[in-house]
Amino acid sequence: MTGETDLDHLISHMRPMLDPEPYVFCTFAEKTAADLAAYEPVGLFAETEGMSAILPAEKARALGLAEAEWFRRITLMVHSSLAAVGLTAAVSATLARAGIPANVVAAYFHDHVFVPAPQAEEALRLLTCLAEEGGVEISEM
Repeated sequence: MTGETDLDHLISHMRPMLDPEPYVFCTFAEKTAADLAAYEPVGLFAETEGMSAILPAEKARALGLAEAEWFRRITLMVHSSLAAVGLTAAVSATLARAGIPANVVAAYFHDHVFVPAPQAEEALRLLTCLAEEGGVEISEM
């Protein structure tokens, strides 16, 4: 399965789902993906500066990162193709108009949007409205 590429279809069929778990973005200069596996990361990315990880907040606390900003994950429940054009832009633009930061991670089946925890419910509402309204004009973005 390669996923959907039609932007109107993606937007009108996405069903944003808010994960109840809070997450923390962090980086580790000396740790590998194998070192971090016990902390159950939902995302890992090797950067020049070190291994970036998206960890459940409770796991981050175990690493001494209790003061880090908490994010919530909204999963767009539509199988988007990695070749789809415009979904990230439409989602980001919708949230940007409301002053909500959007950290988008594209995985094989779905796109995941990490937003600051205090703004998660509003972000979910806005993305649900976007889906209910259907597609967007590219000129709107």
